[in-house]
Amino acid sequence: MLTLKKTMLMGGFALTALITIPAPALADDPIERSGDAAQAAFQEDRATILAMAGDFRVRFDMQESTAWMDGYEPIEPKVSGGHESVRVIEDTGTRIVLQHLLVVGSDEAPYIVKHWRQDWEFEPQQILAYEGGDGWAMKPVPEALRAGRWSQTVYQVDDSPRYAGWGEWQVTNGVRRWRSNWTTRPLARRDATRSPIYDRYIGINRHQMTPNGWIHWQDNTKMMPSEDGREDLVPVVQEYVLNTYERFDGYNVAAADAYWTNTSEFWAAVRGKWDEVAEAQGGIRIAQEANYGTDIAAELLRLADAINKGETPSADATRAALALIEEGTAQNGG
Repeated sequence: MLTLKKTMLMGGFALTALITIPAPALADDPIERSGDAAQAAFQEDRATILAMAGDFRVRFDMQESTAWMDGYEPIEPKVSGGHESVRVIEDTGTRIVLQHLLVVGSDEAPYIVKHWRQDWEFEPQQILAYEGGDGWAMKPVPEALRAGRWSQTVYQVDDSPRYAGWGEWQVTNGVRRWRSNWTTRPLARRDATRSPIYDRYIGINRHQMTPNGWIHWQDNTKMMPSEDGREDLVPVVQEYVLNTYERFDGYNVAAADAYWTNTSEFWAAVRGKWDEVAEAQGGIRIAQEANYGTDIAAELLRLADAINKGETPSADATRAALALIEEGTAQNGG
């Protein structure tokens, strides 16, 4: 509780009153619920996460706003969009995996881009967090903050890690949302290809349901190492990103599902290999490439396309993919 002293003038006299204001709840306070309440919240959380699956018209709105570094000029806003199919590819009860498939081109000649993936885990003990440069490491979630919370781990187009955080699903002002802790992530393609002075984002992610879909919005501070060589990071500019998913199936949804039917076994093996490396090494280190993420991502996507087109047997492509991951992670972090 917070007590304030307020002085008011009334009838020429100064009167002082004490005003008590409830202290705001910290975002990372431990969650305490009874058995029935905890089970009800868990089921509602699951339903909300699963509701992010479906077919959507998407809009990506990215804009730098406030410069924190003297002399830095924010770049022009960037808005893009398209169509995206989100599929539940795993659901164990306490773990839900959603795969995004971006559909581009015409209905007659669609091209499927295996897009990002989001893994949700209930009451996680650890997350695979970005450390900077080419590295990700397993980081423990504080024990006091696990109960009632979900982690979200986001993966790149080749199923290598991107970022991870944890948070609570809750209702605020009538809107159901999940808010992460502060998370660090590598540069997205939109920035990496420009070779900016900053080299990572530190931000908060929010997922919120809407009447016809959901939104993912990010509050990012773009950071860079200090020029004097100290370990401190320096803020450069603030960025706000709003990704809007509106339910819509007026595009070639069948092409997305066909791609996934044809390549799902390949990608399951790829996911398993990344998990194997992370467990064995306590994280992952692999060289990055601005256009795709990792320097093997383009080849992994090409192998999947060859399977989808019937040009390469899935078993052959899978062997090649696993060898690429083995080699790429061994030479950078073995």
